Amino acid sequence: MGKEITSRAANYSEWYQDLVIKADLAENSAVRGCMVIKPYGYAIWEKMQQALDKMFKDTGHSNAYFPLFIPKSFFAKEAAHIEGFAKECAVVTHYRLRNTKDGKGIEVDPDAKLEEELIIRPTSETIIWNTYRNWIQSYRDLPLLINQWANVVRWEMRTRLFLRTAEFLWQEGHTAHATAEEAVEETRKMLDVYAEFAEKWMGVPVIKGIKTANERFAGAVDTFCIEALMQDGKALQAGTSHFLGQNFAKAFDVKFTNKQGVQEYVWATSWGVSTRLMGALVMAHSDDDGLVLPPKLAPIQVVIIPIYKTDEQLALLSDYALNIKKSLENRGISVKFDNRDTHKPGWKFAEYELKGVPVRIAVGPRDLENNTVEVARRDTKEKSSYQVTDLDIKIENLLNQIQDNIYNKALNFRDNSTWKADSFEEFVDILDNKGGFVYAHWDGTTETELKIKELTKATIRCITLDNKPEDGKCILTGNPSSQRVLFARAY
Repeated sequence: MGKEITSRAANYSEWYQDLVIKADLAENSAVRGCMVIKPYGYAIWEKMQQALDKMFKDTGHSNAYFPLFIPKSFFAKEAAHIEGFAKECAVVTHYRLRNTKDGKGIEVDPDAKLEEELIIRPTSETIIWNTYRNWIQSYRDLPLLINQWANVVRWEMRTRLFLRTAEFLWQEGHTAHATAEEAVEETRKMLDVYAEFAEKWMGVPVIKGIKTANERFAGAVDTFCIEALMQDGKALQAGTSHFLGQNFAKAFDVKFTNKQGVQEYVWATSWGVSTRLMGALVMAHSDDDGLVLPPKLAPIQVVIIPIYKTDEQLALLSDYALNIKKSLENRGISVKFDNRDTHKPGWKFAEYELKGVPVRIAVGPRDLENNTVEVARRDTKEKSSYQVTDLDIKIENLLNQIQDNIYNKALNFRDNSTWKADSFEEFVDILDNKGGFVYAHWDGTTETELKIKELTKATIRCITLDNKPEDGKCILTGNPSSQRVLFARAY
């Protein structure tokens, strides 16, 4: 097939890059740092979108859309926010091109300079809160629960498909509330939505936690996150939910009249996940032969491949296969019958293995005689012969088993890659020789946090929400610590 993939053991980073490209998920584009998401990759993203969108709507949110361009002055209104994003902003300065004097090219028209420069959104808090000022007057207008599906631009110099690109797709929720308690409840609720999606749809176990001040979103009071572990022992932040306090309401003068007739600033949240989840999906489950997709997110859940020698055999097998296809589709299972005569069955087997299709059904002349099919699972590579009777129910059950198995395999990997370190030497030894999550004591200062990062490239992923108090000594300074925090090297 010409689709050899670098093994994970040889070079994990190359394995990932090979797999994303060869499984037809995405490719680099003519624009440096930007990607083209190919149809198969976009079909997975659409399944993610559909599941998340339903979860958002089930929790009372509505979708809207806000401009791609943000006036530069808006960023100046929230100091921490501009400081956090200043180095990643792409800026529009002119609105017209013209022919060069020699007529051989084009140039920016110096007479078409914008009065105020525009930032291409790296995130939308500023434009949205400027808009909310017009939408919110009274407690009757609250809570305001809005989400948008959009693209954003954060100018990255070192990029990797899905994980870090200059432009990426995401959703961003932005909500306004009458009280701090309501806003915090919303922040935690959406974190739970993300965790449920990651675990039940993506098959990726996550740890819920709160970020340190140093790792907090620019302009937030608190940032909550879900952290996942990839097969190379590195962590990946899979989603964030921010309690913004009244910072943006004050910056954009968004007030409401409460039930007592007194004006107050509203309380805010924002939360988002991006196409980075595609990277997490690939890295958490896939193997040296290709993608391993959880059935809930697989564009094709079952592929049927006929094995035949003559056109007459193909005609008979096609009727047989199409009946199976119809019975499976009646159960809401997505099925592809691949009867192309341009490729051999072995080539097709390898292609669908590479693309991570959860279940492969092969049908040949002997199956016609015996009323059977050969069923192969992508996750374990096991093959079994199934009777066609009640095949729809058997395949539905099998898909559920595969979904559970993929999650449990990732959970076991994480559990076996989670450690405790009580000294700095032990901490470094784990990071260098084992990888994974490390629970260790930290003295609570940003100075120590940054020093540990400088010395080891490990960051505090979060302070876990279910953390138990435990007296100890900081692994770096020896100063008192009241709890362990979660460290890892990360993407």
